[in-house]
Amino acid sequence: MAQRALAISAGLVLAALTLGPIIAVFYRAGGVSAFRPGDLEALQFTVWQAVLSGLFSVLLAIPVARALARRQFPGRGILISLMGAPFILPVIVAVMGLISVFGQNGLLNAGLATFGSPKLDVYGLHGVVLAHVFFNLPLATRMLLQAWLAIPGERFRLAASLGLSPRARFLTLEWPLIRRIAPGAFAVIFVICLTSFAVALTLGGGPRATTVELAIYQAMRFDFDLARAATLAMLQLGLAVVAGIIALRLAPAQGFGVGRDRPVSTWSNGAAWARIMDATWVLAAAAFLLVPLAMVISKGIPGLLDGAGQGTWQAAKHSLQVALASTALCLLWALPLANRRGELLSVAAIAMSPLVLGTGLFLILRPFVNPFSMALPVTTVVNAMMALPFALRILRPEAETLEQDFGRLRQTLRMSGWAWLRLVWLPRLRRPMGFAAGLTAALAMGDLGVIALFADPDRATLPLQVYRLMGAYQMEAAAGAALLLLLLSFGLFWLFDRGGRIHAER
Repeated sequence: MAQRALAISAGLVLAALTLGPIIAVFYRAGGVSAFRPGDLEALQFTVWQAVLSGLFSVLLAIPVARALARRQFPGRGILISLMGAPFILPVIVAVMGLISVFGQNGLLNAGLATFGSPKLDVYGLHGVVLAHVFFNLPLATRMLLQAWLAIPGERFRLAASLGLSPRARFLTLEWPLIRRIAPGAFAVIFVICLTSFAVALTLGGGPRATTVELAIYQAMRFDFDLARAATLAMLQLGLAVVAGIIALRLAPAQGFGVGRDRPVSTWSNGAAWARIMDATWVLAAAAFLLVPLAMVISKGIPGLLDGAGQGTWQAAKHSLQVALASTALCLLWALPLANRRGELLSVAAIAMSPLVLGTGLFLILRPFVNPFSMALPVTTVVNAMMALPFALRILRPEAETLEQDFGRLRQTLRMSGWAWLRLVWLPRLRRPMGFAAGLTAALAMGDLGVIALFADPDRATLPLQVYRLMGAYQMEAAAGAALLLLLLSFGLFWLFDRGGRIHAER
């Protein structure tokens, strides 16, 4: 009963923080606004690029996650952690890395020019999809990898003793897993791409590649048309909720049952061609994800070695405070909401435009306090909300399986809520909780959303400091601050993700 009450309370708070700001914007605007012709084109482009980005991310993640789950090689644990780095990169920094590889003067076009081939253009729909796959392929891979490693080793031993062929083993053990995880992963990535702003702004290539989020930005920044911005935000929210409902209906809830937690040393050595294919997928994914990252590091080292200013270190301190507080708040939210209804409710939070959300919070706080003095606390709450869908997508399948496997035993032993949490829940959810916490901390470190609306010079975070240095044309200092931001983000991710890497090293 107490657990149910806690879940209801957490859901009500999340719903209030999601709907309250947009209601405030509607109230200030005086109603809704009609769509313009350009808005319908932006909607069509937004949905199409989100579908392609989610589809390619999940389809490419399946063979990569499968290869990582069934192959052992030196440095595997480090590679798994490094492959998560693109998702936690600040968007503009990652885009700079992609342009260094795929841009007009990038490595790829330099190689093509050597052979006399025409250059590739990274701008437009294909550039937006490329950037979104770069960001979201690691997320889909880790989601699938966590699920693959959660299959009890006894299932693979039983398949081997029955002499199942590789195809039969795939259909019996792996295909149900893909059906259970892939729809939810696609829905989360789809919703992320719905709110794409910086990627479309830098790689869109013109008015034909305008997203709904860009239209919201134009309505608020240039026209100050709050009614149009709020209407577009509600449209964006509706699309995300529909995507979440479809994903939850397509994904079956059953798992593979409980095992004895025995590690599986090797469950699919396979033929030589299978090993070659697995190696190819891993190497291709590593090159696609890590080469742009290496370009960011190489360009940032000179600026970091020259030393960062006092403002940069103060901004780094603020970012660390926000990241740690956001992580704690997100986990406190996620644990009672680790069910299907909670996950659907959280999808609405990530679909909400950060621009509209920030403006709504500004309007709500203005009669009571100075909103600028609340810049860091408000940023903490918003970052926790934005990371909640990822945390629930990671925790919910494991939590539901745990309830199915041990729920009756809990009732038989009449375990209290504290005993259940301490003896069963936390030990068995340690791996996904570590991954979720690392992801939340890294995303909060690199966020540039509400803080841009609220912050004054004394309350800047590190991403905002990077943008300010770039705006002042201090490019070397900006590159150094960006590298510091990358190191701090990845450091937090690695520290929290240690629990996940314990099982990933099997």
